[in-house]
Amino acid sequence: MRHMKPSIFLALAFILTLAACDQGAEDKAKSEAPAAPTAMQPTLPALPEGMGVLPTIMPQPADNPTTAARVELGKTLYFEPALSKSGQFSCNSCHNLGTFGVDNQRFSIGHKWQRGGRNAPTVLNSGFWSKQFWDGRAPLLEDQAKGPPLNPVEMASASEEEVIKRLRQAGYEPLFVEVFGGGPEALSYDNMAKAIAAFERTLTTPNSAFDKYARGEGDISEAAKRGMRKVDEIGCTSCHSGPLFTNNAFQNFAFGTDAGLKDVTGKDEDDHVFRVQSWRNVAMTAPYFHDGSAATLNDAIRIMAEVQLDTDLSDADVADIAAFLETLTGESPKVDFPILPRPAGQALQWRD
Repeated sequence: MRHMKPSIFLALAFILTLAACDQGAEDKAKSEAPAAPTAMQPTLPALPEGMGVLPTIMPQPADNPTTAARVELGKTLYFEPALSKSGQFSCNSCHNLGTFGVDNQRFSIGHKWQRGGRNAPTVLNSGFWSKQFWDGRAPLLEDQAKGPPLNPVEMASASEEEVIKRLRQAGYEPLFVEVFGGGPEALSYDNMAKAIAAFERTLTTPNSAFDKYARGEGDISEAAKRGMRKVDEIGCTSCHSGPLFTNNAFQNFAFGTDAGLKDVTGKDEDDHVFRVQSWRNVAMTAPYFHDGSAATLNDAIRIMAEVQLDTDLSDADVADIAAFLETLTGESPKVDFPILPRPAGQALQWRD
């Protein structure tokens, strides 16, 4: 075999070296390049600032963990008419879980067919709110749960002791002891409220059409997209903000005759001040406002724009905003009706 000349050998070595360098650079470039989108990495839509998916973690107070046992007891109490004087009304009477946590009435019916003075807000997702009731007088769900049984227009029980006596007669004592520990004192008004609150914190509505759209898992109509942009453009989201579509704050709403927060604080500056309601599931919770005076979603949209934003919306804008709000209807929780404790061979003692 003939020997290769040194000059040819050097030229060949140089070419091979360049090829190796080029290959190395190409491999490095491939390793550093961003991964191409895949079916597992959907393209996310551009949303107005702050909008997002319903949170999956529910806040809970340290002294009332959301355990399975507390939730089950709370569910039973939620459907328990023995919390009422007449034995006719339960939490579910006004906050019906079969109709998105409301009764769809302007004012709910209570003891002796009386009607209250404010529309019953939905209980769904209520564990996310920083205050309860329209006037925010209850800091926690536990505080809210203590109110209706003693309200003379709602359940009308005479006292906490009367409620507990009736629950004991119904057979609740061993259930409370099992859940809260201790002896007969486990059946208390405070623990009743804790159990109901623990159950209510499970009543969330995930996977709305908007949530799926925000996660890149689905689409919403062009009308809904226009409505989404419109509520941001005209300023609705200054109050109905974030993934919950409420800033969890109070806002003046100079509409109707209800004094709102002023009835709680006595301060003139709190006149007609109310907690900002969430838009989540709003399409399913008519009628609207603290006084239930807006019969339809379109009415509510138009009134809010005029009163709060001094904006006169066109019919097309109202329709687009309604289309967007309808995308915020989530999956309503499926709840089995519980078997309520009752003594054998006798009825509980109800009062008129």
